[in-house]
Amino acid sequence: MRSDLFAPQNMEQQSQELFTLQNSKMLKVAMNGEIMARQGSMVAYQGQMSFEYQGSGGIGKFIKKALTGEGAPLMKVGGRGELFLAHDADDIHLIRLDNDALTVNGANILAFEPSIQWDIRRVEGAGMMSGGLFNTLLQGTGWVAITTHGAPVILETAQQPTFADAQAAVAWSANLQTRVHAQVKLGAFLGRSSGESIQMGFSGQGFVIIQASEGPTVPAHNHGSDGGGSGSGFNLNFG
Repeated sequence: MRSDLFAPQNMEQQSQELFTLQNSKMLKVAMNGEIMARQGSMVAYQGQMSFEYQGSGGIGKFIKKALTGEGAPLMKVGGRGELFLAHDADDIHLIRLDNDALTVNGANILAFEPSIQWDIRRVEGAGMMSGGLFNTLLQGTGWVAITTHGAPVILETAQQPTFADAQAAVAWSANLQTRVHAQVKLGAFLGRSSGESIQMGFSGQGFVIIQASEGPTVPAHNHGSDGGGSGSGFNLNFG
């Protein structure tokens, strides 16, 4: 049988590392123990595997997740063999933490070693106008795999203040100072805002990972009409 599909780049990547990029959109994990992964991210495996949903990781994290909506649904994967993970064909990036910390949008977490501790934290400077922003803090030593919608850009924050759309900021150094500026203008209520409704500001020694997307968009729709009306109302655009 012949096909370009069987080109070397599409065959299973051989590596002794725990986490290996099979390609830009698929992660290969050389399982010989346990890892934490996003629920529903398994696309294939070889060998013997077990999958155990972890909920929100304890009553404290369960309450935080219920109140904030933050935090990726996680599962504990155990076994031996090769595990393949992906999520919506997003780009995957590997980060090695060496006794340090990273703040990540929960929706962008794909997998991490069980040696990594995690918790849901309120973003510093996020008030009621921003709806309250919460992200996931990962800290310790081990591998972390995150996803981005499209190729990201890494912005250094030490030289000058850095700003990003709240939905585009995927992750940043946990030691950075953050602040949130909410722009509520008449244009935003009319669905014609020329600026971004919520901007996050970063300062300090470190970096911010920005994805090439502001997250999924919701198409225009209505909920029916009353007396022949259009059914449309004011639109609040928060990024």
